[in-house]
Amino acid sequence: MNPQKVPFWLRWLVPVVLVITWLGIAGIGGPTFGRLDEVSSNDQASFLPAGAEATEAGDWQAKFRDSKEIPAVVIVENGTAFTPAQLGEAAQLKADIEALRLGDAVVGPLPSADGKAVQFIVPIASSDELRDKIQELRDVVQPGAQEGMRAFVTGPAGLTADLVNAFGGIDGILLLVALGAVFVILLLVYRSLVLPLAVLLTSVFALCAAILLVFAMAKLGWIQLNGQSQGILSILVIGAATDYALLYVARFREALTHTTNRTSAMITAWKASFEPILASGATVIIALLCLLFSDLNSNKALGPVAAAGILCSLFAALTLLPALMALLGRAAFWPFRPKLLPDDEREPELVTGLEGQKGLWRATASLVSRRPRVVWVASVLLLLVASAGVLQLKANGVPQTDVILSASDAVDGQDALARHFDAGSGSPAVVVASEDAAKEVLDKVKTADGVGDAYLLAESNVPITGAPGAPAEPAVRDGKVLINATLDSAADSIEAEEAVKSLRVSVKEADADALVGGVTATALDTNITAQRDLVVIIPIVLVVILFILMLLLRSVVAPVLLVLSVVLSYAAAMGVSAWVFNGVFGFPGADATVPLFGFVFLVALGVDYNIFLMSRVREESLKHGTRPGILRGLGVTGGVITSAGVVLAATFAALGVIPIMFLVQLAFIVAFGVLLDTILVRSLLVPALAYDIGHRIWWPGKLGRQPDTVTRPREEEQAAVGR
Repeated sequence: MNPQKVPFWLRWLVPVVLVITWLGIAGIGGPTFGRLDEVSSNDQASFLPAGAEATEAGDWQAKFRDSKEIPAVVIVENGTAFTPAQLGEAAQLKADIEALRLGDAVVGPLPSADGKAVQFIVPIASSDELRDKIQELRDVVQPGAQEGMRAFVTGPAGLTADLVNAFGGIDGILLLVALGAVFVILLLVYRSLVLPLAVLLTSVFALCAAILLVFAMAKLGWIQLNGQSQGILSILVIGAATDYALLYVARFREALTHTTNRTSAMITAWKASFEPILASGATVIIALLCLLFSDLNSNKALGPVAAAGILCSLFAALTLLPALMALLGRAAFWPFRPKLLPDDEREPELVTGLEGQKGLWRATASLVSRRPRVVWVASVLLLLVASAGVLQLKANGVPQTDVILSASDAVDGQDALARHFDAGSGSPAVVVASEDAAKEVLDKVKTADGVGDAYLLAESNVPITGAPGAPAEPAVRDGKVLINATLDSAADSIEAEEAVKSLRVSVKEADADALVGGVTATALDTNITAQRDLVVIIPIVLVVILFILMLLLRSVVAPVLLVLSVVLSYAAAMGVSAWVFNGVFGFPGADATVPLFGFVFLVALGVDYNIFLMSRVREESLKHGTRPGILRGLGVTGGVITSAGVVLAATFAALGVIPIMFLVQLAFIVAFGVLLDTILVRSLLVPALAYDIGHRIWWPGKLGRQPDTVTRPREEEQAAVGR
């Protein structure tokens, strides 16, 4: 494009308007970041589908109480048995707790069988201010413990509050770590001060837009936002926006070697990168929206949240970044500005595909051309060996006490509770039964394996014990009664889940419509639903990605092979992760949603890099033939795609700073998987396999009917590489 023919509005007005528009979006979206807690919830029960048995039981349970209270358990532990005087002082502690007015009447002090501990059941009336109320409770309880005693606040409310505290670093620490890692990598890649700032600005503004969009959707009640989705959103937007920006910057730098006009270079780069960036973004967005087919509400919620983030990343990379490049031109790369190449060096005539290439990527392309079958077969075997570790993956859920990796008063309290009381104390299983079958169901509950005690509830959740003065008649709602069953095992343990499974079978023998809910049942139904989602959603995601690749590459063979390659890469990443989780970190297991989230991110993002590679390979193949096009495409995209992979791996690795087992595991899986896909699959496996197949890789498209007219580089090229 002639510099004199570029109109003023295109050279200055449009870029300036775009930058100002994005500044306005960031100005509104930035402050909204601190308001996400207003529309965020970490209540595990809200993640379940409406049809889950625990959900139905919870709905019935709500009819028996006036408020949505969450129980906290205060336990005071002594080295020796409590004396009568000490029990009297514990009664004073109860008065201090009641003075806080956290909810309904406090139950306790309840002494343990060994006499060395007492516990209080403290209902917390509001889940909206749970963290603050638990801290108030701890401020009273822990200083109030007598000398030689230890006090803990645990139970469902205490564990939830500590979980919320663990997510507290998402707003600040996570973002700073991710941005810092990206900035350092960009400095090393471009050796420029201006360009990394422009790319980071694009990513940060995309995140501001995503936060604004997600906040609005959550405020309107369209989605359920939680700390898990919030953390993934920040990482995903920073990583994806940076990846798209790197692809555009590479084409912009290449265009600047052909023209002195920055606007012309901006337009050329935009045209060249628009299709792969759009295809990549659309692939990830649609793959994420496939989570809407999930029965688990936490999965279903992540889909639109993450898709909104990718959409904003896409728009920022295709509008804000080109505007910045149009304004900066070569100055963006200072002090190593791209130079205008002589005409005879701008578009080398390809014979082998290695012409004009240098260094690592010339050597890689040469290896692919000389031994394609050896390279791809060896790559496949390596991935298959790594995939064997999948058999060691224990993704059946973990106790909530193991979810928090940092110090937790609630976790310590659960240990103390298990030492002195029935471990399920404070978090009973809840049985909803018909009034007519109440006695028979209660008998079944009391004799069920894993149940320590059980009782019917009267009004105001008072137990019917048969003692003098105790209520004699159970509370009834619409023909249903409520039974509390204290489990022998901790409510968040695998043993407790087995007890609930057994209990569900037993009670249905007396009442076919009986329901078993509670904290343990909620965790159990969450795991069951997550495993069902894995089986349902994976095929949907693969079909969607395959269809998009077929449209982009105008081929059937290439998309099928690309999808198979990323699936194999995913299996290898999960296999290595299983070995690391079990042998290095010593994790007791993994959340049931980890394999699905790992699949969606790795497959969608892994296809990204193959889209970047194969779209350029197709472009070069149309000019020079398939095999030279493969080597040329590999060489010119090698640096940028590897940089993008390192950036994305670094951003996801930043999730590891949040002391939540799920996020740490997801951070490792995605970071390792992205590097594996970038270094092995995209650099060696895919190019070597495509080179071995040749023009048939494009079947049944037009390119698939045009045999290569050049031979593979052999002795002459090997000699050139040696020199």
